[in-house]
Amino acid sequence: MKLNLTVAEVTQRIRERSAETRQAYLQQLDVMAKRPPGSKRMGCANVAHSFAAMPVNDKFKVVKEHVPNIGIITAYNDMLSAHAPFQHYPDLIKTEARKLNATAQVAGGVPAMCDGITQGMSGMELSLFSRDVIAMSTAVALSHDVFDAALMLGVCDKIVPGLLIGALHFGHLPTVFIPAGPMTTGLSNSEKSHMRVLAAEGKVGREELLEVESKAYHGQGTCTFYGTANSNQMLLEAMGLHVPGTAFVNPGSEFRSELTREAVRSVLGIVKDKAYSPIGHVVDERCIVNAIVALLATGGSTNHLIHWVAVARAAGIMINWDDFCNLSDVVPLIARVYPNGEADVNAFQEAGGPGYVIRELLDAGLMHEDVLTVRPKGIREYTGIPAQNGTGIHWNVAGLSKDDSVVRPVSSPFSPNGGIKVLRGNLGRSVIKISAVPEDLHVIEAPAKVFDSQEELLAAFAAGELNHDVVCVVRWQGPHANGMPELHKLTPPLKALQSKGFDVALVTDGRMSGASGKIPAAIHVSPEAAAGGPLAKVQDGDVIRLDAITGRLEVLIDPEDWAGRVPHKMPHSLRESNATGMGRELFAGLRHNVTSAEEGACTWL
Repeated sequence: MKLNLTVAEVTQRIRERSAETRQAYLQQLDVMAKRPPGSKRMGCANVAHSFAAMPVNDKFKVVKEHVPNIGIITAYNDMLSAHAPFQHYPDLIKTEARKLNATAQVAGGVPAMCDGITQGMSGMELSLFSRDVIAMSTAVALSHDVFDAALMLGVCDKIVPGLLIGALHFGHLPTVFIPAGPMTTGLSNSEKSHMRVLAAEGKVGREELLEVESKAYHGQGTCTFYGTANSNQMLLEAMGLHVPGTAFVNPGSEFRSELTREAVRSVLGIVKDKAYSPIGHVVDERCIVNAIVALLATGGSTNHLIHWVAVARAAGIMINWDDFCNLSDVVPLIARVYPNGEADVNAFQEAGGPGYVIRELLDAGLMHEDVLTVRPKGIREYTGIPAQNGTGIHWNVAGLSKDDSVVRPVSSPFSPNGGIKVLRGNLGRSVIKISAVPEDLHVIEAPAKVFDSQEELLAAFAAGELNHDVVCVVRWQGPHANGMPELHKLTPPLKALQSKGFDVALVTDGRMSGASGKIPAAIHVSPEAAAGGPLAKVQDGDVIRLDAITGRLEVLIDPEDWAGRVPHKMPHSLRESNATGMGRELFAGLRHNVTSAEEGACTWL
């Protein structure tokens, strides 16, 4: 199938925009790749320190025989249900490496925090920055410089982008990502969401709500809705950085363990293959475009309009929101997974999962097929669905959709366009996820109510002050102001207002991921209010029009009056409270140096 013209044009535009930075990146990568193995290149004391803790047989292999040595970067902790399964992965990896005449070491661990735990709490203000902390931690671990390949163990929101950014700074290493899979289906996401609205309205108490939440989040594995964590896994499949089809296989089975062993075999296959393809070569502009297309086709998380800008930058590739927007115009929505539908990721996997989606996109010419992956047969391998074959694995061909309420062919999509749009206007540039928003709510025009924090909005809702058509403006939530937290706590009250028949929308320089659901939400507004952005000018009563059809976000006011309006300053008390407690003092430098959301919210540039 011939490549779609828009996909080709966007790819070429990215290639031209990135020519200088990409060339510099590849030159550095090639210099690193040409060096001898660490055990030959380093001093005797360095080598002795590197392998002192290894079993004797492993030490002999790596020091004397110079067999490949794999560095394991793990995001294991047992606070996160998604990462708890990683506890025993290193032992499994080491055993498999020995069978293949190689060795493996846990090079280091990276922090992994859960947005579900910190939601609405002060700790959430560390969440976005944890991505770059993870990238730096990955770099620290790999800087021991004795590895011939790397395996990345991580799943959740900031962990995968952080690991990927870190890995790309060691782009000379063959690298495979290993997921842990989603938890089994518990209480449905729609039932959980409904109970949260009832709790916001005061119709159920804490005990009832906790019981429901505990039935939804009940065991090891990723949360089952299609948020940032599971979008990460879809994108890694589309980039060819997993063993094909491993994203949504539940943890705890022998099959899951065999898929992990296959990751060891895959990364060592790259090391020993003459067609050497380290991660810095795999992740090129075509690979990045494939990831964006997969995101749009599945209605994935808006967080990736921040994270993948940073990921691409780590490989010397320059992308922006216009690239996402242009691709969204031609990429159809072919999956509906909560919050874009009723199905969870287990139902998505059962209906065809990533293999079905990638097959459809390739066959329609919407993804690049001429790309490198961590597998010898390229991206077509990722159209298969893995299954256990005795003690091994085989991949079944993705056939027809097993449930067309969950996945559909490109020829009969849920929507002809992707679920994400960029809005522009006198309030700046922002992102809206419309895949879950009913069409009659794609345009909202209502008076603004301005809040300086999410707590203020919650208090106003509790006091009954929002029972009317309203555009809630929540500012001082950008990267500079307080680290750009997720504002998921706002969803239940806004849904409650919507259910009463009011026209409701949210405009913020903070993040909302996919949690806004049916609420029209213009998020990531850039420039942010704390950087002098237009949100700082908005006053209560200003009429705001959010138009997802024409892609406009603006205050309906005389242009001269708007130009002459003096922006508000971030309250000193708020700035102080954002900077203290819960370790936020340690992140002052990151808040100061961070780039805008549209530039990837990078702290390392």
